[in-house]
Amino acid sequence: MSSTEVFSSAAVAAPHRLAADAGRDILIQGGNAIEAMLAMAATIAVAYPHMNGIGGDGFWLIHDPRGKVRAIEACGFAGAHATIRRYRDRELEAVPARGPLAALTVPGAVGGWALAHELARSMGARMPLPELLANAIRHAREGLPVSAAEARTKPRDSHDLASLPGFAATYLIDGKPAEAGAIRKFPALAATLEQLADAGLDDFYRGDVAREIAYDLDRIGSPVTREDMRQYRAQWRQPLKLAMKGHALYNFPPPTQGLASLIVLGVFARLGVRQAESFEHIHGLVEATKQAFAVRDAFITDHDRLKGDPDDFLTPEALDRAAGAISMSRAAPFPMPPAKGDTVWMGAIDKDGLAVSYIQSLFWEYGSGCVLPRTGILMQNRGLAFSLDEKSLNPLTPGRRPFHTLNPALATFADGRVMPYGTMGGDGQPQTQAQVFTRYMFGMGLAEAIDAPRFALGRTWGAASSLLALENRFDPTLVRALERAGHEIAIHADAHADVFGHAGGLIRHARDGRIEAAHDPRADGGASGI
Repeated sequence: MSSTEVFSSAAVAAPHRLAADAGRDILIQGGNAIEAMLAMAATIAVAYPHMNGIGGDGFWLIHDPRGKVRAIEACGFAGAHATIRRYRDRELEAVPARGPLAALTVPGAVGGWALAHELARSMGARMPLPELLANAIRHAREGLPVSAAEARTKPRDSHDLASLPGFAATYLIDGKPAEAGAIRKFPALAATLEQLADAGLDDFYRGDVAREIAYDLDRIGSPVTREDMRQYRAQWRQPLKLAMKGHALYNFPPPTQGLASLIVLGVFARLGVRQAESFEHIHGLVEATKQAFAVRDAFITDHDRLKGDPDDFLTPEALDRAAGAISMSRAAPFPMPPAKGDTVWMGAIDKDGLAVSYIQSLFWEYGSGCVLPRTGILMQNRGLAFSLDEKSLNPLTPGRRPFHTLNPALATFADGRVMPYGTMGGDGQPQTQAQVFTRYMFGMGLAEAIDAPRFALGRTWGAASSLLALENRFDPTLVRALERAGHEIAIHADAHADVFGHAGGLIRHARDGRIEAAHDPRADGGASGI
């Protein structure tokens, strides 16, 4: 079990040690939390390619020292040629999980970096972009060891991945998946990052890098065009807020499932649970998750195409109704299939109290599997969230943003504490966030709350029915109580399993400015700071 690390003035947390080191270095040089996160985001894109990259999307929650919380939506829209007709003409019943037709949305992450960098500079930050990207460029050019988490990852379609454009040449070694510790270099990606450092991040969408991306996308048959790249810009959004007794919770609005994460915690708070790790605690979170996912699956779509106000689901009356529908002795049915996703969450807080909760992702492990040779960019497969049914909630339409499992979280407390936190894990994100946060609220230390055994509701490991999966460290008495209540239980063989998410968090105390920080023992990172 890892312990909570305490830093006197500034700290970061990340799922890979090199990303945490990159953020710490920026803080030491006097950079602020946004600048530290930019360095971390670039470095993690090189160090954890199975989880994220600059061919994916990102979402920012930023809490400034005056208490204002801002949100940056950096998710790309479907390309001009991504029409239902195009896919139906190829006799497809669904968007493919891999390949050029899976690479159907504009990568948004770098657009989010650009908007965050503008905000940092407006706050007085002055570190040059080449310095912020230097660690990532060096690691990509000189090479770095394959992480243990990547080596553990076994994509369900590894044979298909190896046959996709650019994948084998970039990620395999002698035609085989790389082992932990093996050194890989990414020279094309290094050159791309160096070009962005010199020419500016906008070059990704409207400059030389954009031209190279568009050329390769056209060559492999992706629906994304040069004009799609030119039109894309990240957006400022109003974060969702749930006011609770003694604290407030913030998360990201649609098209993310941040609304579901807030509903879970809002409903759970109404169930009267008093003890951590009790039957009521775990059962209550599971049942609150079912209520939240019912709303999510019926409501969340592109921000500009919502048929209602997300805040309507966070009113006391709405949360009371959802809590009232829960039996604290019996499990409700749960037929919904989950979304699988691989992601990174990272956090940073600087000496002035500027706090960042950030998440960056390709969706599935290695995204679409397509690596663009001129830039070394691995394209995401976030467009897999679209449906080829025109009457669905999220139909494939050019210019439309897909549904996102990504949702960074942040909490503020009446005593001045600020807590950015989050996790990777597709459908598991709202569940893991709720487990970590409620355990902290029940009195656990931050690292203990992150380390504690987790559940994940949904179809896992190819199971034919919806299961409540548990890590094997839960008390057997609690497991039996859950089974008696009607939960269909599956015990995972591992005590710490990647499938239950890689979570992290930081807590800044207003009284003395000290920062507690921790990241998941299930990952390859940790906390660092000054």
